[in-house]
Amino acid sequence: MTFSQLTNDITAALNEFKGLRTDTQLALLWFIYTKMGSSITPAAPGAAAPPIAEGLYNQVKEVSHEEQLQIQRDILQQTNNEISREYGALSDNTKLLFWYRLAQGMETGEIVPMPEGYKLDKKAETLLAALENLEFEQQITFLRQVVSPTGSQQTSPGNI
Repeated sequence: MTFSQLTNDITAALNEFKGLRTDTQLALLWFIYTKMGSSITPAAPGAAAPPIAEGLYNQVKEVSHEEQLQIQRDILQQTNNEISREYGALSDNTKLLFWYRLAQGMETGEIVPMPEGYKLDKKAETLLAALENLEFEQQITFLRQVVSPTGSQQTSPGNI
């Protein structure tokens, strides 16, 4: 996918994101929030539920860094477990706020930090550059479409 295709088509950018490995997706989300977080976050404060996002964030920060990373992977992979179900029940804006809080927590050390000297692969770097060139509303649309299907939509561990 070329840079211009990614900046002209949010669906193409979203498909490119979905094609990345889970850990690369997590890294890309961190870079997006690091580079653009002040303008993106929280996209629609009135529409988000800060106490709910904060409650879920607090659950994540209480476990080990390894468990924190696994929780983030589980959310992106839509794994059916308690935290992923709680997250899956959130509104898209509250999901955006939760990821922003995770990025903030990574900065403070409460949440597992990015590995020292981590670099995105070429595909993810091209996608990040394209996202930086999108209009604000397109950036928000992209992020909402990324987070909307994440988390488990199942109501109990026994559901298929």
